[in-house]
Amino acid sequence: VQLQASGGGLVQAGTSLRLTCAGSGRRFSTVATAWFRQAPGKDREFVAAITSTGTTTYYADSVKGRFTVSRDRAKNTVYLQMNSLKPEDTAVYYCAAGGHFIDYSGYATGEYDYWGQGTQVTVSS
Repeated sequence: VQLQASGGGLVQAGTSLRLTCAGSGRRFSTVATAWFRQAPGKDREFVAAITSTGTTTYYADSVKGRFTVSRDRAKNTVYLQMNSLKPEDTAVYYCAAGGHFIDYSGYATGEYDYWGQGTQVTVSS
């Protein structure tokens, strides 16, 4: 599985962006996918995850109610819709896939098999 993240950019606070994670290979549609982010000088942190079927989603408290993760299995794509962006959302965003998780803790802290390159999101105040 190869992952390609895109959609980042420079935006003002309060606006929206949609990130896309395009997966190659049949396996992509059968595994969980997640978004992580890393700001300068900070550790990588979990943002959101979606199960392989798309029926269950998980969110970090910092983005809950503002971000929405979804997937289009026919297009082998996972999206992260980010609304009401804040300057503290500024980071490089990565998508990850694979692994076997059963709860929020697993999705947030578990080992993912595949990682894409990051896409920069910068939110100005």
